[in-house]
Amino acid sequence: MSYSGSGNTGGASNAGGAWRNDGGVPPHAFDPDLQPELFRGVLTRRVLAFLIDLVVLSVPVILGYIFIGLFGIITLGLGWMLFWLAWPATIVWAIVYYGASIGGPHSATLGMRAMDLEVRTWYGAPGYFVLGACHAVLYWLSISFLTPLVLLVGLFNGRRRLLHDIILGTVVINSSVRTQVAPSARSSY
Repeated sequence: MSYSGSGNTGGASNAGGAWRNDGGVPPHAFDPDLQPELFRGVLTRRVLAFLIDLVVLSVPVILGYIFIGLFGIITLGLGWMLFWLAWPATIVWAIVYYGASIGGPHSATLGMRAMDLEVRTWYGAPGYFVLGACHAVLYWLSISFLTPLVLLVGLFNGRRRLLHDIILGTVVINSSVRTQVAPSARSSY
């Protein structure tokens, strides 16, 4: 709620001549009621994007295990001591992959790009590295501890956000539709 008046008391900043009572927080950039095409088919395509990303993540890991196995044969078993590094390296690879791809210019992993999806913050900004890394970690933690049934959360909200999206303040939208739809007009910030 705004108050437009001439009385600016106490030397407080009055942006644009209007007092704000919303805590200075802008509204959500993507409204499912005004722009339903941004969220149409997102959950189905997220599942397919996840499967593509799983393949992208698995190929280097499998090649790494093959390399360690062959290196162990060549070194008469000494190279097999590298197997203890494989699991931590897999986790680091996944976090770097998600962080770099969501933090990249497309704000999407390779699977998301193939499915025409992108990750945005709730206020419309593109993703960044830490957001992408946290997105991956929270997803895997929520699936691990709360079972895959936690994915049903996406069916019960208009923006089709999953639990980790809600916690991080992100939204996954249709990429091509976002470029066609102009953001809704906002009166003031």
